[in-house]
Amino acid sequence: MGSKVRKVAIVGVGHVGSSCAYAMVNQSVCDEMMLIGRTPQRARAHALDLSHCVDFTHSRTKVYAGTYADCKDMDIVMLCAGGNPVPGGTRLDLLDSAYEIHRDIIGPIMDSGFDGIFIAASNPVDIVTYMVWKLSGLPRGRVIGSGTSIDSSRLKTLLSEYLPVDPRSVQGYVLGEHGESQFPAWSHVTIGGKPILDIVKQHPVRFAHMKLDEIALRTRNSGWEILQGKGSTHFGVAGALTAIARSILNDDHRIMAVSAILDGEYGQREIGIGVPAILSREGIEEVLELNLTEAEKEQFESSCRVIRQAMSRLPQL
Repeated sequence: MGSKVRKVAIVGVGHVGSSCAYAMVNQSVCDEMMLIGRTPQRARAHALDLSHCVDFTHSRTKVYAGTYADCKDMDIVMLCAGGNPVPGGTRLDLLDSAYEIHRDIIGPIMDSGFDGIFIAASNPVDIVTYMVWKLSGLPRGRVIGSGTSIDSSRLKTLLSEYLPVDPRSVQGYVLGEHGESQFPAWSHVTIGGKPILDIVKQHPVRFAHMKLDEIALRTRNSGWEILQGKGSTHFGVAGALTAIARSILNDDHRIMAVSAILDGEYGQREIGIGVPAILSREGIEEVLELNLTEAEKEQFESSCRVIRQAMSRLPQL
């Protein structure tokens, strides 16, 4: 009887990494999970704690601690090592430390013989995605950032409160940087298949309270609101990372807004940025190019400029 054991390694067992591991175990996304931490004792403790959840899940996930040298046969390596931005700053402020962290991580993982898919979660995630692509030498489709997946989820949740409908009945994407220059592509947001712009236009009185610019701002600021309230954001992004991993391991071909390395799509190359993409066993199967309005095209290009300006601080990769 042939079988394929699905294996995932999580590098960094802080708030994001441990929350992601918990979500992965409870959703039985993989068969084996290896935790790698700066402090091996902490990684082993998390592995032991998580193993005690298995009795309450519908299938077993074997959880253990390991090292970079053990990544050879992993299907996915999730990169969750990094810090949080400080109040008054931006995610881009973390660039220098993120480079140092990932420079020291990617080499040993690739030296192990790893030939799977990287999923990056550390901020600034769009540039980290680009760094991991360059440092690893893997094809662009096998380096994926969490990108605007969490921002798109925040947008859907906010819209569901205004309408009101189940957030899963809202379809749409936040594009661009996972940061201050992100924007919802309103021309492609639908509720049950109906464009939201048509809904607002046809029912101006009923939805007079729904200001799209304010919703876009609330979406962008949601992470900061959480950060100020409890010091970190981790449950939402852990859910997004788990969904990305599940689509890859199950070959689901789910479409999500992730940080993808562009090679001509949207008129851009050599940049990681949040766009909708089809996720399969191969990683990013295809980047979807939305037919954006002229205003949205300018917003996308502006976001690219912000990312490229920050990228100029990087050493030659």
